[in-house]
Amino acid sequence: MLCPVVPFGHAWLPRVSRVEPVEWKVTVRTYSVGILGFGFIGRVHAFAHTNLPYFFADLPFRTRVTHVCCRRPESAESARVFLGADCGTCDPSEITANPAVDVVHICTPNHLHAEALLSAMAHGKAIYCDKPLTATLSQARDVEQALASYRGVSQMTFQNRFFPSAMRARQLVQEGRLGDLLQFRLTFLHASNADPSAPLRWKLSGAAGGGVIADLGSHALDFALFLAGEIVAVNALTKIAFAERPAAGDSSRRLPVDAEDCMLALVRTAGGAVGTIEATKLATGSEDELRAEFHGTRGALRFNSMDPHHLEFYDVGAPDKPLGGTRGWTRIDCGQRYPPPGGFPAPKVSIGWLRAHVQCLYEFMAAVHEGRPAAPDLAQGITVQKLMEAVRLSALAGRWERP
Repeated sequence: MLCPVVPFGHAWLPRVSRVEPVEWKVTVRTYSVGILGFGFIGRVHAFAHTNLPYFFADLPFRTRVTHVCCRRPESAESARVFLGADCGTCDPSEITANPAVDVVHICTPNHLHAEALLSAMAHGKAIYCDKPLTATLSQARDVEQALASYRGVSQMTFQNRFFPSAMRARQLVQEGRLGDLLQFRLTFLHASNADPSAPLRWKLSGAAGGGVIADLGSHALDFALFLAGEIVAVNALTKIAFAERPAAGDSSRRLPVDAEDCMLALVRTAGGAVGTIEATKLATGSEDELRAEFHGTRGALRFNSMDPHHLEFYDVGAPDKPLGGTRGWTRIDCGQRYPPPGGFPAPKVSIGWLRAHVQCLYEFMAAVHEGRPAAPDLAQGITVQKLMEAVRLSALAGRWERP
């Protein structure tokens, strides 16, 4: 059917009825975020918030970093300006006890976690806590006691769980594709402490809750729990590579080192498997490499954070005849194949370290928005803390310890 037309000067145009504009009202809640500590990891958390709308389609919520807390006033103001936040402060309670703040990020040195956690819990905040939970087991037990009355949503920043390759590994374990787990080995390798001239910053200070058990071991222990299940006993060794290091900011001063540079642990799981867990900053030639191998009666897995695009799987049930049949390691292209709504930039493009952080934060904020528990939560942080303490005690006493 032809549209009716009306003359307009020398042109003929279709007659168009007037269409009234339609207003679409979509309710999107914006959560106010406060970040305690704006060093390296604080910036990572802020980056993840900024990028949530890019990576996840049609988010029913938004976030905005409105408050940031730093140790020095000039740092707080610089961070406030950088973030476009409303408030830069040196007082953590202006975030943890502030009714205007919905979500609290704890990105401070480890020895400052406990006080901030307890305050944020007491005020019912949603809490996103960087690893480890606290500097000591005693502090973790205080948090554990407070959990009984805490009604907020919490999550630990164990981002290595949130690569698609790691998530697929857990699916295969839960599907029984490995059968009964027999043995595993897990290593987290860095080289930053192999240089004796590296200054003694807080991560090398026991008083600040530093040491490789807390820094890398917490990630390694959580990843082992994620895929191997409950760990019931550990037998560990630790090493301090250099008794003294230069003071940060004054290389002419030498300070004693009281936090370990590496840990090695034999472990037993509740299911009867045995494993080794290593975390070290003495692995010359390494950069940031979390490697894991799990061997079971029906299959095996290999994961490497330096190649997180792929997961390797071995199926014992594949035929080995003729001439080897199809038996062998399968390299699974996990890439960025996240479930919806995480489709950006594309499933096949290579994935990096920051993408796992963005996914970790999304899982937390989706749980906050939907009012459901997140995982791994503060209770998981306490479990890891107990394992960290068992590693320390075992290394000191030279015997098996139970967490």
